[in-house]
Amino acid sequence: MRTRLLPLLIVLMAGVLLALGFPLAASLAASEQQRVVVDRLDDAARFAALAQFVSETSPGTDERRTTLGGELASYHDVYDIRAGIFYRNNRSMAAAPEDWVVPYEGEGRRAFNESLLGRRSHDPPQVWPWQAHARLIIASPVVRDGDVVAVVVTDSPTGQLRLRILRGWLLIFAGESLAMLVAVGAAFRLTGWVLRPVRVLDSVTHDIATGRMNSRVAATGGPPELRRLALSFNEMADNVEEALEQQRAFVADASHQLRNPLAALLLRIELLAMELPEGNEEIASVRTEGKRLSQVLDDLLDLALAEHTAAELQLVDVGALAAERVASWRPVADDKGVALVGACGPVTAWADPVALSSALDAVIDNAVKFTPAGEEVTVTAEPVPGGDEVAVVVADHGPGLTDEELDRVGDRFWRAGRHQNVKGSGLGLSITRVLLTAGGGGIDFAPNEPHGLRVTVTVPRNQPAAKGDREGQGFTER
Repeated sequence: MRTRLLPLLIVLMAGVLLALGFPLAASLAASEQQRVVVDRLDDAARFAALAQFVSETSPGTDERRTTLGGELASYHDVYDIRAGIFYRNNRSMAAAPEDWVVPYEGEGRRAFNESLLGRRSHDPPQVWPWQAHARLIIASPVVRDGDVVAVVVTDSPTGQLRLRILRGWLLIFAGESLAMLVAVGAAFRLTGWVLRPVRVLDSVTHDIATGRMNSRVAATGGPPELRRLALSFNEMADNVEEALEQQRAFVADASHQLRNPLAALLLRIELLAMELPEGNEEIASVRTEGKRLSQVLDDLLDLALAEHTAAELQLVDVGALAAERVASWRPVADDKGVALVGACGPVTAWADPVALSSALDAVIDNAVKFTPAGEEVTVTAEPVPGGDEVAVVVADHGPGLTDEELDRVGDRFWRAGRHQNVKGSGLGLSITRVLLTAGGGGIDFAPNEPHGLRVTVTVPRNQPAAKGDREGQGFTER
């Protein structure tokens, strides 16, 4: 979720900064140019004040014309700005340099014609930093007795103006870049603050789904809505755990309470059998059903105990443990005529050795039970390629299971229709799944080619997070 939310926030913040940056840059450029325009208008007004006393016909005009020419020449030498005063007929009154004439087209002609109407050049076109050859032309009228008799024109280079605009833009860019970095950092913190309770809630949900019912969310961070969601989730988990605990207690109590009456019933059946002829089929059938009921009660008690007991994980040599269970079951397989082969190399993982032994016993027992004489059962232990798990694979060459049966194998009390007469309660694989899940492992069923069943028992190679680490990530355990 963070990978989707964070780019959205960054794009929105970048859009806001750009929307603010472009008008600010344009405003800066306009402000810098306006400052130059005002300065040139002041200079043009001073030259116009000198030029209004120069006349083409009045005596003494030459001295004033000479003074005006000297002022324009000094202005050009100091500021490198061309300046001139031109009559309405385009004839030059004075100019610097002396050969400069009023432009006959372009921006200079537009400013000249505008000044002939008595208006100053208040709004010349904007100069941008990339316009290397742009010049700023300002014109101001020379008014005598209310009439425009001449026009003062200045033609300025724009290098310094463009440089100041560029520097201002670089400052704006640096400021926006810094603001963007701050915004990105704030977005990371914001998304982390908002999504951290969601990640913790997801992890705790996974823990509860895999059997760690005592996991809870520490509702101490994030928005108020998510803190309320965490509290509601904890209440729901408490209710679910309480319901499961009541179910486990009922199963355990019922199994335990039925054992004594059942034992007494089996004893009376044996006493009754002593009064009947040897080989009575009804008594044999009743005795078999009684023993089966006793096995079901034992398995129910084991299942309730497995669901209630927390796994005690430790670093285990899975290969050695699997080889030990193969050696224990080999006499049973030999009696049935089944070859039980173990290929278990040294490989370590984190598991409860008692739970893993019980799980392997149940799986190997089923494989030997359903494999006909003359066939083979193989047990291998090796790391999962590209994963963080160790797999113990028990493959047999028995009748196997159909796709529909594979979907149901491991369900409580479920047995295939063609195996109803085989000894068992249908709880062995259910108990195995509970034992493995409590330690972070799992069990999987698949067909074995060309026929048979392949059962894969997996346990984690890496040590699960300690309780203190989980609390630091927003987990609590009850």
